Amino acid sequence: MADKQTHLNGAYYGPAIPPPAEQHRHGHHHHHHGRSCCCCLLGIFWKLLIAFVVLVGLVILIFFLVVQPRAFKFSVTEAQLTQFDYTNNNNNNLRYNMVLNFTVRNPNKKLSIYYDKVEALAFYEGSRFASSDVITNMNSFRQYKKSTDTMSGVFSGQQLLLLDNDQVSDFNKDKSVGVYDIHVKLYFRIRFRLGDSITRTIKPKVKCDLKVPLSSNTTFTFFETTNCDVDF
Repeated sequence: MADKQTHLNGAYYGPAIPPPAEQHRHGHHHHHHGRSCCCCLLGIFWKLLIAFVVLVGLVILIFFLVVQPRAFKFSVTEAQLTQFDYTNNNNNNLRYNMVLNFTVRNPNKKLSIYYDKVEALAFYEGSRFASSDVITNMNSFRQYKKSTDTMSGVFSGQQLLLLDNDQVSDFNKDKSVGVYDIHVKLYFRIRFRLGDSITRTIKPKVKCDLKVPLSSNTTFTFFETTNCDVDF
């Protein structure tokens, strides 16, 4: 009887069962280990990204320090306006004849410039009245380092020009003085060359605010060379 009781007691208690707290601790350990690996990979990714950005920035900085790229200089050196007649009756027509001579300078010591196309648009009182192909693909040219070249634009013809009363008054004032406020915008297609490497096509814009005297006026007003704004 005693032996049977002892056997029952051993079967009742059985092997020790880990407390719930210990099981929870083991599960939390595995979860924490997974999060640590994820954070570690994310940290490595950000470090590589920052290193790459710093490297690219360093390369660009070294390039600018060595090459020292600069925008070309552009100016209007001569302007000949032989006709600028506006009639504000039913046809609102402007007849014009103008030739502009430009000077472009490449100030770079290491870069040459290919001028592939240059188009000039002429405006009066905010309205465009003429355009001219200064440089086309047929006569594009390469400008070497530290050099100066010339270009010309011919604007001739007639154009419908709708001016309000205030603008007509401004035109009459310009006509009495013999000098007209004409704005010219030029659109470029250029490429830079460094050694044997040539950049993709770049499209800078140039703005010129001109005071152009009529050649036939009796006041003998001369055109003054005007520097233009170059915008990349």
